[in-house]
Amino acid sequence: MLTIKRVPTVVSNYQDQEETASENSEAGCGSNCLGNCSLPVSKLPLYQITKDKVDLTEEASGEEPRMSFLHDLLLGQWEDRMNRGLFRYDVTSCETKIIPGEYGFIAQLNEGRHLKKRATEFRIDQVLQSFDENKFNFTKIGQEEMLFRLDDSKSPSVVAINVSPIEYGHVLLIPRVLDCLPQRIDHESFLLALYVAKEAADPFFRLGYNSLGAFATINHLHFQAYYLPLPFPVEKAPTSRIVTVKGHQDTQVIISQLLNYPVRGLVFEVGKSLRDLSHAVASSCICLQNNNIPFNVLISDCGRRIILFPQCYAEKQALGEVSQELLDTQVNPAAWEISGHIVLKRRKDFEEASEEYAWRVLSEVSLSEERFQEVKAYVLEAVGLQKPILEENGIIQEEDSLDKLPALEAQR
Repeated sequence: MLTIKRVPTVVSNYQDQEETASENSEAGCGSNCLGNCSLPVSKLPLYQITKDKVDLTEEASGEEPRMSFLHDLLLGQWEDRMNRGLFRYDVTSCETKIIPGEYGFIAQLNEGRHLKKRATEFRIDQVLQSFDENKFNFTKIGQEEMLFRLDDSKSPSVVAINVSPIEYGHVLLIPRVLDCLPQRIDHESFLLALYVAKEAADPFFRLGYNSLGAFATINHLHFQAYYLPLPFPVEKAPTSRIVTVKGHQDTQVIISQLLNYPVRGLVFEVGKSLRDLSHAVASSCICLQNNNIPFNVLISDCGRRIILFPQCYAEKQALGEVSQELLDTQVNPAAWEISGHIVLKRRKDFEEASEEYAWRVLSEVSLSEERFQEVKAYVLEAVGLQKPILEENGIIQEEDSLDKLPALEAQR
């Protein structure tokens, strides 16, 4: 069993109280939590996404970009919680700089995230783990930390603040919170994340997902999201098209490979239907989960572009293969860091940050070329592209242009 000593980020003001609450059963959960006893009768705001109206991209539907009420609601509620003092520090006062160089890596000095609870042993060698109600989960956060619901079901999907924010508007999207889903991708929840990205209608609003073994610290299904008014370096990285997957009604999902970036990854882009894009990416994530491969996901461009990073940093860390110099920085390369937004906890590291340093940190995350090719084959098979078909057609995946590739029907 591989474990690492970690100091997990506190995402809720009630996280520090989890041991006390579990030992004192008479205290109960109270009327403030998100449990079955209180959430169904709460008066928390409801924002209901009309999914059939957001399934197509704006380019396909011909709609002009519009001001999003979800955008205004999320930021208005988030700022209200900031004014009420619910965050552990003022993230708006954190220093941020673009590191000089070709890639424009973004460094933030966030000393507030250094103030966390004691270290714990965290298992990192199993991407799929059962939900444990005795450990901290999102049913234990306070209702004042939740911003709104996304449906009015008995187990609603909710948006809550992260009390240790990385950036302005940092929130958690928790699908079907009362179902207590473990941290694993499923088709329905991933599609919800894309709908939220599309409905927010702001290219500076991105969502991220970290699997277990890839620096998710809470085994309760959730996505993270925040606003950053800068392009992530990975969004500017060149790509090479691998294949186009043809779906229903002539919709297409384009799969590419990142080039000239320190972390190997796959890029999924859609022409029309978010549902087809979601199906392809979720199928890929489920395949990685089932093969016990840790990964991170970045959802960008209002849900139209998704980057999937299989990674191995935590495994290297557990095996003692990461230098002490890098470990001392306490950078845990999850979705945000891999995408090029690196959060540093020490001023020394912030002032000395260079493109060479950023490249070195992120390179530790990346799979070897040989292993990445194996993982890529898993992904292509998961979206309905069998490797023998590609070989029979004589395709060199990294080099073929789109017009040379067959449009293959994705498995539905």
